[in-house]
Amino acid sequence: MRQGSLIEANLMNGHRLSAAERMGVDTQSDELLRALPTAIYRTDAEGRITFYNDAAAALWGCRPELGESEFCGSWKLYWPDGSPLPHDECPMAIALKEKRAIRGMEAIAERPDGTRIPFLAYPTPLFDENGDLIGAVNLLADIETSRQVEQASRHYAAIIESSEDAILAKDLNGVIQSWNRGAERLFGYTAEEAIGQLVTLLIPADRCNEEPMILDCIRRGERIEHYETVRQRKDGTLIDISLTVSPIRGRGGKIIGASKIARDITDRKRAQEWRDLMLREMNHRIKNLFAISNSVVSLSAYSAKTPKEMAASVGERLSALSRAHALTLWRDPGAALGVDRPTTLHALVRTVLSPYDHLAGNGARVTISGPDIILSFAAVTSLALLLQEFATNAAKYGAMSSPSGTVDVATFQEDDKFVLTWTERGGPAVTEPEELHGFGSLLSRMMIAGHLDGKISRDWRPEGLAIRLSMSAAGLSE
Repeated sequence: MRQGSLIEANLMNGHRLSAAERMGVDTQSDELLRALPTAIYRTDAEGRITFYNDAAAALWGCRPELGESEFCGSWKLYWPDGSPLPHDECPMAIALKEKRAIRGMEAIAERPDGTRIPFLAYPTPLFDENGDLIGAVNLLADIETSRQVEQASRHYAAIIESSEDAILAKDLNGVIQSWNRGAERLFGYTAEEAIGQLVTLLIPADRCNEEPMILDCIRRGERIEHYETVRQRKDGTLIDISLTVSPIRGRGGKIIGASKIARDITDRKRAQEWRDLMLREMNHRIKNLFAISNSVVSLSAYSAKTPKEMAASVGERLSALSRAHALTLWRDPGAALGVDRPTTLHALVRTVLSPYDHLAGNGARVTISGPDIILSFAAVTSLALLLQEFATNAAKYGAMSSPSGTVDVATFQEDDKFVLTWTERGGPAVTEPEELHGFGSLLSRMMIAGHLDGKISRDWRPEGLAIRLSMSAAGLSE
């Protein structure tokens, strides 16, 4: 019989040993037993301790004298209820006295420093070839350590299960081994649907090269932190995530898989895109303000008869431009009541276009007609930016760039939509541009689709540009 099998048999059942086997157990197995992390010791038939390993000494908190200490090496013993347990009545003593193995009898060992360690004892008597008792071997399992490990395991499991982030584990072949509720919420697959499947079910087709790269890093023992990528939900929709991947090591430190934490960063990405857009819009607006100011000065000079008249005209129009610009600044709806009064669509159009009206001194150049509507705070900001974009382009290239040009703004209700038309006349000839990829066009599309739930169309007529803006009536006033 191989040595490992002999020891296993001794631990599980009373075993009859020959003298040669006894010699083998007493000499050859000691080094193996010393290396085990579990507390193990051996006694002779009278209960005197003849061997113990370091794990047993650590549990007892002392090193008993071989051949002198009996039954158990602990300083003191107690029953689970705290009553004293004499050494000659401990599980090892019972196993020797009754010549039977005992499985998992609970007791408490007190160390010399007073700390108490609850344990389970597994004493097994040993017999020679004639059936005579020659001693026993005992295995002690530290209950407290096991309880702490179990408690920590439950604690970490609860943290993982309750995490808002998606947490999963996979083996080195990419097969999903575990799947928390956060993963169910983020990706739409239940644990039953995901476990056992390849993790590639979450990876879009255009990113299929990412998983081999990730697995290669894991096999090398590397950790991947905050890797921003895109994954696919069960319903086919894509989601922006930040991914952290760590190696999972088994016994001996061998890498056996990987844990993944996926965090939804969709809102953060959108906020970042919006900030970038607003910075670009600010830069765009500043450039436009200089261009408009130059137009104001040029057209005022064209119509003014004296320097004093020109200065007054320029000052008045720049003040109107400042008022129009202020309307595009975001206003906090939670501010004190009465600070910001509701704005109507017609009032907004008049304010935004006031810097461009009467530029040549030939009477009103802007007409506004149709039903009016009270605007929400969000709608004011979005519409002001759009109208200012329309006006800026008209001042640069369209009707407002000519002293005789005019703009007609009309509004009307169409089912559940509120429609605004912008019609330019009297300006230079216009032609449809080949592409509409400038920042103004991008801003318009984002504002209309994302904030006004609407649509926009443009018609480059020979007499001037015509714009049709259709918006949700409910969205404008909410």
